Amino acid sequence: MAPLTNGEFPKSTKMHSKVIIIGSGPAGHTAAVYLARANINPVLFEGFMANGFAAGGQLTTTTDVENYPGFPSGILGPELMDKFREQSIRFGTQIITETVSKIDLSARPFRYWREGEEHDEPETADTIIIATGASAKRLGLKGEVTYWQSGISACAVCDGAVPIFRNQPLAVIGGGDSAAEEATYLTKYGSHVYVLVRRSELRASKIMAKRLMNHPKITILWNTVATECQGDGDLLNNLRIKNVTTGEERDLPVRGLFYAIGHEPATSLVRSQLQTDLDGYIITVPGTTQTSVKGVFAAGDVQDKRYRQAITSAGSGCMAALEAERFIVEEEEGVEED
Repeated sequence: MAPLTNGEFPKSTKMHSKVIIIGSGPAGHTAAVYLARANINPVLFEGFMANGFAAGGQLTTTTDVENYPGFPSGILGPELMDKFREQSIRFGTQIITETVSKIDLSARPFRYWREGEEHDEPETADTIIIATGASAKRLGLKGEVTYWQSGISACAVCDGAVPIFRNQPLAVIGGGDSAAEEATYLTKYGSHVYVLVRRSELRASKIMAKRLMNHPKITILWNTVATECQGDGDLLNNLRIKNVTTGEERDLPVRGLFYAIGHEPATSLVRSQLQTDLDGYIITVPGTTQTSVKGVFAAGDVQDKRYRQAITSAGSGCMAALEAERFIVEEEEGVEED
């Protein structure tokens, strides 16, 4: 079947695929490129506002990406994902701009349904790569939408070195290890870092808490929450904060706000069928992308709660593709897996 000019294929009768990829971020498209070049004919479901994101995932909501190799001057997040997509199309990936809403992993071939077709006959696949990603938890503060990626971020490692944050006062929300790590990292760039902790103590491990409290460029604001994000034009320049014990409200002039309150993996589709950890991340066999169900692989942020970088997602997408290819070939040749 010949693709349309945009890389998509015309909708047809129910299909069977050797491998489908669910997700269109760096992990999904990297897997697609490797599988397409290996003549496996992958089908990639990029989703339609799946997990609250446009096709391309979290990078479509970011501005400058300066830490992805090969772009010394940086690149806009949406532009980077457009390049990923173009490369997938170039090698023949079948891209479908629909969302997989239901899946049955109880037997092979695996069965799945597209959104709006849950009561129709299912489509099938021999192998599946889950690359649905994760999204940062937000607080829903007043002004949050306005200044998201214009002063507000959920990834200090991704965005901390951006020029708008250099030598500026910054704030981090959270009281766990992630908040301690993010705040400490930001001291390399910001003039000072304020950590807003809702309680009177940290949830972070003792060593991380000690490091945070002893850092000369960090001030911990105990029993404190943010209530509003304010700015001048397009950039954040102030937080309204509140002491939950006294009720006192005041301004905290900052140029950057970083959320360190966790992420939500997009695993609702498979959580009841694959082994996940307490936070919902898919558990894979160490050193691989193989999940608890033979023939199902997981790549990217949906199984990575530690690094959550575009480059690590792409790397795990490569791993998933190579493992899926090996699985398919060995099955076709009747070879037992080690």
